[in-house]
Amino acid sequence: MVINVAILTISDSCARNKRADVSGQTIKDMLPEDKFVVCDKTIVPDDYQAITRALKHFSDKHDINMVLTTGGTGLGPRDVTPEATASVCDRMVPGLSEILRTKGFNKSPNAVLSRGVAGTRENTLIINLPGSPKAVRECLEIILDILPHAVDMMCGSGH
Repeated sequence: MVINVAILTISDSCARNKRADVSGQTIKDMLPEDKFVVCDKTIVPDDYQAITRALKHFSDKHDINMVLTTGGTGLGPRDVTPEATASVCDRMVPGLSEILRTKGFNKSPNAVLSRGVAGTRENTLIINLPGSPKAVRECLEIILDILPHAVDMMCGSGH
């Protein structure tokens, strides 16, 4: 099964074209083309409504199996990605975000400050990743191999 992916970068500066979307491109570059197809890549500002609108748009399209977000997961006043994500999800998948923080802590103690969440909206898996390219790389390395099985399970395949 090939997994159709949408990448959502959440960043005020990227949305205003004041900074290149390096983190979103890092996600795209790390996804093996034999298992993942990036169908859409979008940038929105750190705005609750913009994030929920984009997540609903992607997950309500029947051809998107997974949305990977980058940015807005920290403690900053405009970091609302986890709240926006949780509001659109039917079910949460806490193990994914827990392992990212736990394993991430081994590389950087600051990983525990990430508030990213993971969940599903119908048949779309949504995972929040941090905003820095380095952290995105480290996080995807942790979970990349289990994502195909997670999507298979979500779509009704066995355990």
